[in-house]
Amino acid sequence: MKKTATVILNRNLPKVTDKLVEKLIEFNNEYTDIFVVEAGSDKDNLSKYCSWYVDTPEVIKNGLRYSRGMNYGLLELWKSGDWEKYDSFFLITNDTKFPNNQDTILTLQNLILDNPRVGIISPCSKSWAERDLIGDETLKYFWFIHNNAYFIRKEFLAQIINTSSPTYMDFLFDGDNFRGYLSESEVIAKAYVNDWAAAITTKVFSEEDESYLLNKNTLIKTDTYIENMELYVEEGKKWIKKKYGFNSKWQMIQYSKLFYEKFFEYYPKEKHKKI
Repeated sequence: MKKTATVILNRNLPKVTDKLVEKLIEFNNEYTDIFVVEAGSDKDNLSKYCSWYVDTPEVIKNGLRYSRGMNYGLLELWKSGDWEKYDSFFLITNDTKFPNNQDTILTLQNLILDNPRVGIISPCSKSWAERDLIGDETLKYFWFIHNNAYFIRKEFLAQIINTSSPTYMDFLFDGDNFRGYLSESEVIAKAYVNDWAAAITTKVFSEEDESYLLNKNTLIKTDTYIENMELYVEEGKKWIKKKYGFNSKWQMIQYSKLFYEKFFEYYPKEKHKKI
């Protein structure tokens, strides 16, 4: 039985998505099932690996973005009962790239097994400063991790998902935070407060190819890169103010870091993995 369900989000970039799926099949097919969420794509721009096509008027107009899209895929697995087949879930956007000949998923599965307190693990990017901080140890715990490739243990998810009349707005991520402003900090805080760590590893790498947002926003039917970043901050600040009463991103990050520091008081044997 395959231990991991991989969920990929697509919007009008079928060739990009299909290439990613086929790379995962080539090097990781033995270890994962792959599911593609179509976030209001045009009907002639669907991935040939489409699992669910979300075509409500709102989604056709605005898409789903990361939080709502991943919620949708995970919720469909949960509602169908297929959720129980898996020990872990790999959440990636279709602009994620992995090195050739990299056994990404098997390596992440083994790292989860070897590190029983890890709830979230992310491949490092070769451009991240965290790579130097990890050094030769291959894995360290962090209080902030970019969320383009999250490998999540089911035991952790089971503690934080909404099982009371859930929707794609609230199953795991907060869908009201449409552009995902600091959604990483929110889920990582939930990890540490529930006695799970969030880790970055240099045993495998992944990169986010932002050229699609820069050059193909019209095809994707989204804002320009600059407009998106401006709205990401503008809307996100309103979200953290309304939900948490925070007035800056630094307060949100410190909120997450507070639980990170507390984790090591309860698990002092894990301190050697602290950054």
